[in-house]
Parts: sequence; structure tokens; C-alpha cells
Amino acid sequence: MITSYRNSLRALKSALRHLFHPTILGVLLVPAIGAILVWAGLSWWFWDSWAGGIESGLVNATSDGWIASLELSRFAGFAAVLTVLLLIVPAILVTSMLISAVFAMPILVSQVARRDYPDMERLKGGTFTGSIVNAVTSVSAFVLLWVLTLPLWLFLGPLAIVVPLGLSAYLNQRLFRYDALSEHASQEEMQRIFSQRFSDLFVLGLLTGALYFVPLVNLIAPVFSALAFTGLCLDELARIRGEGAAPTSS
Repeated sequence: MITSYRNSLRALKSALRHLFHPTILGVLLVPAIGAILVWAGLSWWFWDSWAGGIESGLVNATSDGWIASLELSRFAGFAAVLTVLLLIVPAILVTSMLISAVFAMPILVSQVARRDYPDMERLKGGTFTGSIVNAVTSVSAFVLLWVLTLPLWLFLGPLAIVVPLGLSAYLNQRLFRYDALSEHASQEEMQRIFSQRFSDLFVLGLLTGALYFVPLVNLIAPVFSALAFTGLCLDELARIRGEGAAPTSS
């Protein structure tokens, strides 16, 4: 575990070094701004439907229950608004991460590889279709787990922060590891790194996932996270090739 933290810190240092390159600065805020615009537009059109539907569901579900008996049904509207916000905020972050993974990642990987690994062979073990499939499956699992764990927030109190942190760590490493390696690694090398370096990937996901909960910093967190995972994964790929693991074209 100590080694995982060391590797993660080295990846974060590498990401910080690349962050201020003009090419990176050019795409730094694009994912966050794009995600905010998408969900601002959706909220403008569907807010009443979303909040109204949740409010109606709460009222109907509790009309004969303890909420009605305690005359707390008037709080259904507030609960509905809070629920929508609890869903929209992570939706913005996830959308920003998706934009980073699918559209910004090729630029980031190219920049890191050109600067740090100019001679690394490109075996193209991943594809654009594979990136889309990875993104969809990763986000689907994250959304399902987020919804299922929402009730825990009511019972864990201050410890509830552990839930979104853990889910963010899961999504970060699942979303960015594929695109970080798809251009340079073979399929066999990708699977080897995913399995043998899972602890490194998860720790880095945990550290970068915490950035999404810091106001303003979360605007650049997706691109910074993508840079960190690119550095970690390409460094590991260079290491295993340096040990004599012959690259295998897929």
C-alpha cells in the first residue's frame, strides 16, 4: 500500500508538471464548462418534471404512513428539490469526466507521451469503440451504486463522505485507465496492468476523486485526473517493457 501511495504521488507530480503546458491549458476547462452547460439546459427544461415527479412519489408513498401522521408531508417539496440536486451535482461531475475520457484524453495522452515517452512503441490495444463501451459500463455501474447508496447518507452522518469518495475512486480508475493505455499498450499489456496494479490505480482514483469535492478545483479535476492516470499507466507500461516483457500486437 505504501508503494501504491508513492506511485500515486509521483503520478500527481507528473500531472501537475504537464498541467500548465499551453496545449493542456487549452482544454483544461472544456469538460467542466461543457458538462455545466448540458445539465443547465436539461434542468431548465425538465426541472419541474423532475422535482414534481419526486414530490408526488413521496406524497403518495407516505400518505398513509408515518410522515402523514406527523404532518411532515409539507416537506416533500423540499425533499424533492434536495434529491434532484443530489443527483444533478454528481451528474455534472460524471459528464465532465466522460468528456475528458472520450474527447480530451487523446490530446492529453499525446502530450504526455511526446514529452516523457517519445520512443514508446504504439501497439493500439484499445479502440474508440472500446473507449465508449468502457465509459458506458463504468458510468452505469457508478450511477447504480450512487443511487443504491443514497440511503446510507442518512445513517452515516459525517462518515457519509466515505461513500462518494469510494465511488469516485472506482469511477476514476475505471474510466481513465483504458484510455491512458489504449494507444500504446497491447490488449495483453492493458489487462496485465489493470490486474497487477489495481491497488495503485485505486489509490490514485481515491486521491484524485477527493478533488471533485473541492469548489473551483473540481472544474479542473477531470483533466488533472486524466493526466495523472496517463502518467501512472505509461510509467508502468515503460517499466514492464524495460523488464523484458516483449510487447505483443493484438
